[in-house]
Order: sequence, then C-alpha cells, then structure tokens
Amino acid sequence: MFAPRFGVTEPIVMLCQVFPENYSSQLAEKVTRLQALLPTAVNLQVFASPTENYRARAEFRIWHEDDDAYYIMFDQATKQKIRIDACPMAIASIAELMPRLMEAIRADAALRFKLFEIDFLATLSGEMLVTLIYRRQIVDDEAWLAAANRLREKLPITHIIGRARKQKILLDADFVTETLNVDGKTFHYQQIENSFTQPNPYVAQQMLHWARHVSGQNAGDLIELYCGNGNFSIALADCYRRVLATEISKTSVASAQINIAHNGIDNLQIIKMAAEEVAEALSGRDFTRLKNIDLPSYQFSTIFVDPPRSGLDDVTRKMVCDYERIIYISCHPETLARDLEVLTVTHDIQHTALFDQFPYTHHIESGVFLTRK
Repeated sequence: MFAPRFGVTEPIVMLCQVFPENYSSQLAEKVTRLQALLPTAVNLQVFASPTENYRARAEFRIWHEDDDAYYIMFDQATKQKIRIDACPMAIASIAELMPRLMEAIRADAALRFKLFEIDFLATLSGEMLVTLIYRRQIVDDEAWLAAANRLREKLPITHIIGRARKQKILLDADFVTETLNVDGKTFHYQQIENSFTQPNPYVAQQMLHWARHVSGQNAGDLIELYCGNGNFSIALADCYRRVLATEISKTSVASAQINIAHNGIDNLQIIKMAAEEVAEALSGRDFTRLKNIDLPSYQFSTIFVDPPRSGLDDVTRKMVCDYERIIYISCHPETLARDLEVLTVTHDIQHTALFDQFPYTHHIESGVFLTRK
C-alpha cells in the first residue's frame, strides 16, 4: 500500500497490482459515480491514465529475515504482509530500479541495518530521489555515507537521503525537477522530498491542459487558493493578465518562488496566506504580508481553487461566489458535490472533467468550470 506519511494523504493502493483488462470498466464506473454526484455533467471530459507504469512516487516498508531483506506491503483487510518483488504501477524508472536497489542493499550491511522503509520520487525528465528510512540513528555514520555514495554511483539515482528519528542526512539535494509538457509548452517544477507532488505525471499534464483550455486567453486577472508549489498557477500564467496565488505551507511557497524563477514567469505573485485570510484581505483587512502587493490594482475575473479533501470552508465558499468565473479542482467528489449546491445558486456549470490520477482505486480527481448566471 501507499500509506499516508508526514502529512501527505493519498488513496491506499492495494498490493501494487494492475489489471489492464479491467481498466476500462473501472473507469466507466467512476464516470457513472461522478455524473451521479454532479448537479449536471455538462461537457464531461474523461482523462484516462496509462494502465501501467504511471506512478512517480512510491513508498515501501522493508522486511528483514536473517541476511535477507525485501519490499513489503500490508493487506488492509487481513493485515497480512505481502512480499513485493515488482511494482507495475510505478513508472518504468522506479520499477526497473527497485530490484537492483534491493540487491545492493542486501549486499551491504551498512545500508541494510535496521532499514525500515524506502521511498522513491521520480520524474518524467529522468531524475530519481531515493529516501532510506531507518530505525536507528545515522549521525556520524561514515560507513553509511560511504555506502550511500557508492550506491548513487552504481545505480541510476540522482539523490539519496537518509532519514531517522529527528534526522535528515543529505548527500546533496532533497528535491528533483520535473518537466511537464502541455500544449506545446514546457513547465519545470521543483519537487521536494516529503512534500506533496502529483503522483501521476501523465494525468497531471492532462489536468494542466484542461485548466488552460477552460481559462482561455486574455482572461483578466486570476486569484488562486491552495496553490502548492505553483503547479497550476505557473501553467496558467500566460492565460491571464496577472495571477495572485496563495498557499499556507511555507515549504510550498518557497518552492513555488523557485519554480516561478525557473519558468521565467513575470506576472505571477505568490503569498503565504490561508484561504480564510484571503477573504479577509479582500474585504479590507490589512496584512503585513501584503505590504508589497497592490491588491486594489487587481481586477480578478477568475478564481481557481484546489482545496483539500474537506472541500471549501464556509467563508471561502461564500467568497468564491463573488467571482465571474470559477475553476474548481477536487480530490473528493462528495465534498465537491456539497460545495456545488451553493456555487450553482449563482453560477452555471460549463465544463466538467474526470482525471484518473489513481487507477484501480475508487479515488476520483475532477474539475468543474463555472460562470456567473
């Protein structure tokens, strides 16, 4: 399974299995469920995932038996541990690295001793970050450092991190840089270990394409809430005159600033604010964090929201209704349906989309574009 860790919550994927012969029917079931939840499925577009090798992030527990070690997952129903020798849902670079990495770990006691978990973060652009998590301290462990460096030289690993309780040991960097291709354009994103990233880069590209399509061109100013590392705001910047994006995570804001510079974006500003604070600022409350932002000069025509699974809070839901156009990306169709009960009082749904980020699970990512009645 891919269990939640360090605050990153995702659907649990059972036992690394894929069933390509069942994919179409499973996707059809998701379409039916989403259509039943939406007040109207106007122009529903369905963006399918590759049926194999689609996941760019994966976490595995490690099981030890004498001098042997191997990847495991746990069956959520029976709690039985399942040995994993191959993971066809992982993108090819991870799937190919897994057995080679485990072979090297088995052969090196410094790497194997009390190894608890291995996390992989890969990119379509060819970078690979591996985090080795231990049930022991690795401070001043010269044998581990030497072994980790040998591992990086021997295998196609860009960066290695060692983690233990209250420890994080870097050989160099703790991030990879992803390059996504959308509508003939390339967008570069720093993806930091232990922070949220889109796990399915193939569908992530399709999500950016859909958001750009419904935005159109020369669409006034955009305000975005929950912007993360700038994933959407950077890709949408050339669709709008100016973009103001907000995010509460300090780490994500710092990463977003790096991504803005890396992509050469000059009409996007990102500030560290919670969604409810944005509502207060737009109502006239002064914030020190906005001292360099000329908020009254913006003419927001569109608001973009990508909230957590809980959906929009009451204050934000009311604020969203004040805008001419709403782009809503959802990771939980039930809370989306709840929010749309309010939004559709003042707005009409123009486009809807299903993004199959997590094949072979019940999980649905979706998008809705609304305009004022």
